[in-house]
Amino acid sequence: MPLTLLDTDILSEVLKQKNATVSVRAAVYLQQFGAFSLSAFTRYEVTRGLKDKNAIQQLARFATFCQHSQILPVTDAILDRAADLWVLARQGGHPGRDADLIIAATALESGRVLATGNRPHFAWIPNLTIDDWRIGTAPATP
Repeated sequence: MPLTLLDTDILSEVLKQKNATVSVRAAVYLQQFGAFSLSAFTRYEVTRGLKDKNAIQQLARFATFCQHSQILPVTDAILDRAADLWVLARQGGHPGRDADLIIAATALESGRVLATGNRPHFAWIPNLTIDDWRIGTAPATP
């Protein structure tokens, strides 16, 4: 299993532990690497959602989860790559949500596979390898 960056949707599945396929993939990944990796932007997305719901206990559990995970910072290099992706998205008529572009740029800059169930959001991005932990497929490059 390659080094992987969790997109927000897969991270949510990991936290909920309701999807057996995701849980198995997560357990195998943890056994191999010892910690999950996520973008600081993914951390922000989960945190804002929990704060919006005033989910105090879930926020505390998520904070603990983050202490045991690798949170990759959003660097200038990541923002520059995300900006390049945004231009490419506009030119090609692809989705260009900033959150997705920053997360994809984080995966590319860190040389990681992106674990996501949102393949249409990312499939058009050159050199990005995608792995959908919900269906347990092997990583695929567009």
